[in-house]
Amino acid sequence: MVTRTENLDFVLPEELEAHEPPEARGLARDQVRLLVSYRTDDRMIHTRFDELAAVLSANDLVVVNVSATLPAALPATRADGSEIALHLSTRLGEESWVVEARKTAMTAGERLALPAGGTCTFLEPYRGSWRLWRARVDLPEPVFAYLQRWGKPIAYPYVRQQWPLEMYQTVYAGRLGSAEMPSAGRAFSADVIRALSRKGVAMTPIVLHTGVSSPEKDEPPYAEWYEVSQGTVDAIRDVRASGGRVIAIGTTVVRALESSVNASGELIASSGWTDLVITADRRLRFVDGLLTGFHEPKASHLAMLEALAGRAHVRKTYAAALEARYLWHEFGDLHLIL
Repeated sequence: MVTRTENLDFVLPEELEAHEPPEARGLARDQVRLLVSYRTDDRMIHTRFDELAAVLSANDLVVVNVSATLPAALPATRADGSEIALHLSTRLGEESWVVEARKTAMTAGERLALPAGGTCTFLEPYRGSWRLWRARVDLPEPVFAYLQRWGKPIAYPYVRQQWPLEMYQTVYAGRLGSAEMPSAGRAFSADVIRALSRKGVAMTPIVLHTGVSSPEKDEPPYAEWYEVSQGTVDAIRDVRASGGRVIAIGTTVVRALESSVNASGELIASSGWTDLVITADRRLRFVDGLLTGFHEPKASHLAMLEALAGRAHVRKTYAAALEARYLWHEFGDLHLIL
């Protein structure tokens, strides 16, 4: 059993970190495990993601983030010839980016050489971050084409080998822009989507382009670009009016919806930058359920789960997930809070 503090700290055993995609473990992407928890009575069901339609109801609405993952990790060379990894996080303008020099301390004015004559010039720390910088990125061709040629998906040490970009895409991805995969939707397959449709569960999109490691632990928040369409606003209003539930697929969906409001707090169509941080004492206004992965100890996203379900429920479900040996991270298992 694990020991947790009041900040929902816990010990995550290394063997519960998913080191590779489920496909490498002999599973289809929709065969990862699914913990379903009910916040009204703390009931839990252990099932598999390809049974999602069985736990949702006709007239529910699933809201997905259709942002597609970029191969945003580039090889870079410092002036002294040492090689490092450069992560492109967030596009601020035509040549202006938020970037991360992975595991490397940089200084203002330093320039990295990139493949095919590209360069990255570090300008200033971004919003007081200790790892993110605002930088000028000069490339010999349009950035998306350049990344397809030279970039790789961003991966972290618990992923022990390089996997192709398709392993980091959701089946419904359509808008290039995320530095990292909106991973809650990774388990969706064409079969799961068809089963939901047959059940009478509708699907509607938002866009939120994720940056690198969307703020975790004690980092200050930074802005991410989002878009909520009028069609999605109408779909949410209609399903709420008819007694259905709105199920957010991932914390990015919650962040986009909670940001897309007017002065009266009503959901509206909008697009732009959001640096909204959802704390545990905030009431979520537009979602009734949340599908998400399992988050690291002390992760800021845990506060969003608490805002929806309460701290006691989140503690109980995480204790159950650890005991049942669910897998963490983007290639791991999933948690549906209803």
